[in-house]
Amino acid sequence: MLTGILAGLAAGALWGLVFVAPRMAGSFASVDLTSGRFVAYGAVALSMLLWGLRGSSRRPTLAQAWAALWLSVLGFTGYYLLLVWAIRDAGAEMPALIIGTIPVWVMLLGKPQGLRWAALAPGLVLTVAGLALMAGVPHGDPATPGAGSYWRGIGIALVALVFWTAFAIFNSAWLKRHPEVRATDWANWLGVATGLGGLLLWLAGGSSLPALAAQPGFGTFVAVCLALGFGSSWLATILWNIASQRLSASLCGQLIVSETLFALVYSFAWDGRWPTLAQWAAAVLFTLGILASIKAHR
Repeated sequence: MLTGILAGLAAGALWGLVFVAPRMAGSFASVDLTSGRFVAYGAVALSMLLWGLRGSSRRPTLAQAWAALWLSVLGFTGYYLLLVWAIRDAGAEMPALIIGTIPVWVMLLGKPQGLRWAALAPGLVLTVAGLALMAGVPHGDPATPGAGSYWRGIGIALVALVFWTAFAIFNSAWLKRHPEVRATDWANWLGVATGLGGLLLWLAGGSSLPALAAQPGFGTFVAVCLALGFGSSWLATILWNIASQRLSASLCGQLIVSETLFALVYSFAWDGRWPTLAQWAAAVLFTLGILASIKAHR
């Protein structure tokens, strides 16, 4: 259980980077950032898969490849494209908070049989209280073009929430039905499927390579894509699969709160400012919610 908890928290730390990446990438289009991240992920996964075929790695069956393909849309290409659009319209903090409600939905939808609601109540209450407190604080993101754009971003973030909630539940259920599939193999299969999706997305709506290279900050854009592709995608997926195999879906859902915590820390660091007292208090509530949930699942 401890291994699963640590793996889930580490995945959250890596996923938190994706909330500041659109701001680090500057003026590069959302489709280009999404495609770049996942093409990099696919390249890493394919390399690891080909290297592993010499040893103990296995090839997916047709059904397993199909599962990797549609889950990759839910949890990677579709979800992150929506999230980038939301961050571009509404800033980083409110989409991070909306995505931060995933633990509540996953916990409600993935509660294992035999676990009483009374045992889950403290973690739920603390998580919701932290979200409510943070949502009531004025945020320091740069002003968006207008109220219409801001609320459009909020709406897109809600759709992204649905995508990743579904991914968390379906991915956990699939891994439990297939204990013979190693976490690393599954991450690589997902990565190859995601890389193909990212490539198709770029071919359909991305900028040409000469146009990308001509934009200011192209080196930073490439570095961000590589960091997200390797760390926030390939490595984070392995860590999350380890957590999903060792923990119940509801506990995994609660650990996703760490993604919100790290996203806020990275956002404050990027802005060069300290959280307010209320934001510190919200972070404490988030943390207490994680600990309460872990206690409930023992």
